[in-house]
Amino acid sequence: MDARNQTPKAVQDRPGRLVIENVRVAFAARSGARVAVDQFSLDIPPGQFVCVLGPSGCGKSTVLNVVAGFVKPAAGRVEIDGVDVVEPGPDRGIVFQEPTLLPWATALRNVALGPIIAGQGNTIGEATARTFLGMVGLGEFEHHYPSQLSGGMQQRVGIARALANYPRVLLMDEPFGALDAQTRAMMQEALLGVWSEFHTTVLFITHDIDEAIFLGDRVVVMSASPGRIVADIPVALPRPREARMQFSDAFRDIKQRCFDLIRAESRQAFARADSGSTSLPRP
Repeated sequence: MDARNQTPKAVQDRPGRLVIENVRVAFAARSGARVAVDQFSLDIPPGQFVCVLGPSGCGKSTVLNVVAGFVKPAAGRVEIDGVDVVEPGPDRGIVFQEPTLLPWATALRNVALGPIIAGQGNTIGEATARTFLGMVGLGEFEHHYPSQLSGGMQQRVGIARALANYPRVLLMDEPFGALDAQTRAMMQEALLGVWSEFHTTVLFITHDIDEAIFLGDRVVVMSASPGRIVADIPVALPRPREARMQFSDAFRDIKQRCFDLIRAESRQAFARADSGSTSLPRP
């Protein structure tokens, strides 16, 4: 099914250029403000799939929360199609690591909720939901409740729900991190299948190097905290992508570069932690 033929105006009216400019985020701490992200700038053209990698605690999710409108930066700005982001909005769809589905609602109603709230009404909202459930391979499960679905199926419902409002930007925060390896691989391929229909702009947070390269047009590598961009690596692998391309020389070369960068940043983070530690009291 070509979703662009189903709702051409909704898709064409949402180009989705995402600009993050010199964003700085600080959180209160006992010792004073702790800077989590600093001087973070990123320009994502409409329809591009960008993955963000970095060592643990580098501020990857914080960047996503700023774009989502959940966190206000201490400095800098975020805009989508020239409009400043100041709060959450329907122009951004969000998929978290946990599906966060409504447990009392069927898969159909979970996905239809957004379109219904947006004013489509029950009939059109449910028709939209059926389209997206079909796209993620869950058309036969529309009357199932979340408790009746596997973790991977719940995440597919979450992706369908995020896309049902035709967002300009899709934000994904380690959405497959809790899944087993085989399910994760299948979910990656399913996501690329849906993305190929819309080419929605995607900002995808992950700690998995292979996942970032397999999915992304670019891989952005962040430094240890405070998080800054240390590399913006183009992924010149052909699409559509198949799992076997992960054994190609081109894939391995990008993986080696990402691995070396993240390892170097992780070493620095450990070194800073060691230098700031205090000795244990003697008995």
